[in-house]
This record gives sequence, C-alpha cells and structure tokens, in this order.
Amino acid sequence: MLTAGVDLAADPAGTAVASIAWSARGATVRLVTVPADDEAIVELAGRSAKIGIDCPLGWPDAFVTFVGAHRDGRVPIPDGVDAKQWRRRLAWRHTDEVARRLTGLVPLSVSADRIGHTAMRCAALQTRLAQAGRGVDRTGAGAVVEVYPAASLKVWGLPWRGYKTTKHQAALGIVVDQLKQAAPWLDLGGHEELCRHSDHALDAVVAALTARAAVRDQVCRPDERELPAARTEGWIAIPTAALAALPG
Repeated sequence: MLTAGVDLAADPAGTAVASIAWSARGATVRLVTVPADDEAIVELAGRSAKIGIDCPLGWPDAFVTFVGAHRDGRVPIPDGVDAKQWRRRLAWRHTDEVARRLTGLVPLSVSADRIGHTAMRCAALQTRLAQAGRGVDRTGAGAVVEVYPAASLKVWGLPWRGYKTTKHQAALGIVVDQLKQAAPWLDLGGHEELCRHSDHALDAVVAALTARAAVRDQVCRPDERELPAARTEGWIAIPTAALAALPG
C-alpha cells in the first residue's frame, strides 16, 4: 500500500509531496519532492490508497453565505451576538474549532489569513483530482483527506513548532531525530537529508503518515451532526492512536 502527503503552498515552488510504502512490519519513504505542481500531485494521488493534503478543503459555510450577501448588498447584522463571536464564525470552520478543542492548536483561518491563497489553488486541484477519477469527499472518506501536520506531531508526542523556515535548521533536525526514534520502523532512506533541510519536505512526510492513520481509521471522524458542515467546509483528520499503531 502507498499513502501520499502534500504540503501545499499557493505556488508549486513551496509545495512538497511525499509517498510512503507500507508493509506488515514497517514503512519506507519512496518519494519526497520539492517543488511540485498540480500534475505531480494528481499523478501521485492516482497511485496512492490515500493522499493527505495540508490545506483547508473548503471555507466556513457562514463565510460563504456572508460573502454572497455582501455582494448583493444585504449583509445580515445578527442581534444579540457579540461582534467578535460573530466574526469568529466567519473566520473558522467547525473542524478548526474541533482541532482547537482536541489539540489546543489554532489552525490558520482560511477566510482571514494568507492560507486563503493556498486554498484557492486547492479548490482548483480538487477539480483536477475529480477529473482524474479521484473525486474529493471533503469529510476524508474518499481518496483525499485534509491533514494538519502540527496537530499530528503534537498528538504523536513529537516537536510540533519552531522548526519552520531556514532559520530553524537545527530545530528541524531535532524533529527528524525524534521521529526516527519514535518510529524505528520508518525508513527515510535517501530522503532524510532533504527532510532535515526542508520543513516542506518533512511536513509532506507527516501528511503521508497521517493519511495512513486515516486508512486505518485512527483519526477523528465527524459525527452525524457534523457531517453536513464537513462535506462543504472540509474536515481535519487528527490522529487518535499512537504513531506505533500505523504499521501492520
């Protein structure tokens, strides 16, 4: 079985992809590439049982309604709702609030942060995937699952912050060292050096590991009440089991 991961950026230059082959006893990283364009991602998805994408798959339903109402000149002003709380509903999806509750981490707002640029690319990518026969179920039930590498690392007891950008090479190396200690069954092979020098590469590997957790049903799932929002807004797959539970 192959699982794949994508650390998506608005531009291919900052995008990384990874692929992991799984067996009963362990896993081997087969591919880590930076940069990566849409064609590379679609091709990789076609060869993988599951692909984890580090990017929101949708926008908050309330935000979509808000923008449409604003276009038509009829934005509703809610009565009896604190202005800050009202804006919060526009900025964060339900799954973002679930991630905050489960991990203490606050995902970037797809409505109000620069990650919105990446989400625009992701929206087009979802169409490309569907055209290639890999239709996206934003709940994570299909071939694609939304992931949040920082949350995965934190749940697995690994360093989850302070390793981004070239200014933090030493910290990035520590994350790789601890990943190898926590997952001796994972063979990074010739891709280890790239993971030590590119946080995009490492996040793509973590996304592929999280995709494996989703395959094994070791991630949180939306319940019946949460499904409608998950289908439109997207759903972050946060691991619910230890890293050691992934092989097998």
